[in-house]
Amino acid sequence: MSKKEEHAARASQKERLIREGEIYRLGVLQSKYQVVNALHPDRLMHDAMEHAVGAVQNRLGNLLGGLGGPGGGLDKINFRSIKSLAPYALTVGSFIMRRRLLKPALAVAALAAVGAGWLMRRRSDPNP
Repeated sequence: MSKKEEHAARASQKERLIREGEIYRLGVLQSKYQVVNALHPDRLMHDAMEHAVGAVQNRLGNLLGGLGGPGGGLDKINFRSIKSLAPYALTVGSFIMRRRLLKPALAVAALAAVGAGWLMRRRSDPNP
């Protein structure tokens, strides 16, 4: 190798190392911003809500395991929508508590649960 070829090889290796260093620094900077973003209170609450919804979905799936195959009967239910329905549920709950309609609401919920259980049992029964 001549001196020009060695110099060109070193220069190209130096440029490659500089580019790798820039990519590494950008990765570190991106990780730093991801950590800062993840530590905001609203993001922490959002992640905690997702974790809680996943845990409830897992528990209910295990509880109702015989209704829909291996994952339980909850494969068709989207529990992520609970986060979008929570404000409405809180409004309805607040209305029920202000009007002192808790006992009638519980009675209606119990009747609805019995009706849903009857329908699910009727659907899963192969011989009508």
